[in-house]
Amino acid sequence: MRVALDAMGGDHAPGPIVAGAVKAVAAQPDIAVALVVDESRISSELARLGAGRERLEIVHCSQTIDMGDSPVEALRHKPDNSISRSWQLLAEKKVDAIVSAGSTGAMVAAGLRTRKFLPHVRRPGIAAAMPTAKGPCVILDVGANISPKPQHLFQYGVMGSIFARKILKRENPTIGLMNVGEEQGKGHDLAQETFELFQNSPWKDSFKGNVEGRDIHRGVVDVVVTDGFTGNVILKLSEGVLEFVVSLIKQDVISVLSTERDRAAGALKSLLSKYHYSNFGGAPLLGIDGICLICHGSSDDRAIASALRTAAQYVDARLNEMIVAELDSLPAGSEEAPVRST
Repeated sequence: MRVALDAMGGDHAPGPIVAGAVKAVAAQPDIAVALVVDESRISSELARLGAGRERLEIVHCSQTIDMGDSPVEALRHKPDNSISRSWQLLAEKKVDAIVSAGSTGAMVAAGLRTRKFLPHVRRPGIAAAMPTAKGPCVILDVGANISPKPQHLFQYGVMGSIFARKILKRENPTIGLMNVGEEQGKGHDLAQETFELFQNSPWKDSFKGNVEGRDIHRGVVDVVVTDGFTGNVILKLSEGVLEFVVSLIKQDVISVLSTERDRAAGALKSLLSKYHYSNFGGAPLLGIDGICLICHGSSDDRAIASALRTAAQYVDARLNEMIVAELDSLPAGSEEAPVRST
């Protein structure tokens, strides 16, 4: 199995990115990694790590898209960038998956430019696993499509349900639509039209209606469907709240314990690491012909190694084949947005 790794993407690239690749191939003999990178910047890093070239291939590129660059402009003016080269390898079937901790906007834009979508998929969406009281749920989209149409959100529900069943091991995944209230008829036109689309589809039994933000971590549903703007805010807000609450516990609880302090601190550290993004590696961009994982910009070597392992898992799970089969089985026209009366 070959995975292309954007070794130029990330806040601290290429150091921890390369180190993560070395860890991954050492731990998993069935993975080969194509490091897409400026070769002049990586040779010394590989030498420092004492890494051989077995199952580590270098695909040279001369340009990098920085986090502050405009994605569309950067893709146009930096054609030999590591993100575009990674997508090219995937489009040409030279790799089974791609992984990047670089610009999310550039990753999505480059994917849209290849037009290598799965059959029936209108727009891909980023799926993120979120911790809940009942085990992880999946929320999508969390950043790929900030202005979706109802049929996009409907397809996110279908793809998210397959992800929940195949990856999260939910036997009969339930789907909820993010809204400002639970009652039918709530929200803007997009929410109301998407609600009708689910209600009149073969997925109506799995669709549990509208859910609110507080329902996510309660585990009310297994799949939460929303637009990329709202989903990205939810994702980063949850991450910030977790860090804030942990800091308060350290300050106001552990600091005043006279006994068992080390034990409590260790338990808190274990709790934080359990839900840290590095355990998940990255979030998949669902709906493209291939596997693509988008990682946190500050990913360290552990997170990159996890992402490479996860990418391999998704390929083995034949996730895309199931998505194609489910969308292909829908009645003709069921993925179109309903026309609302005026």
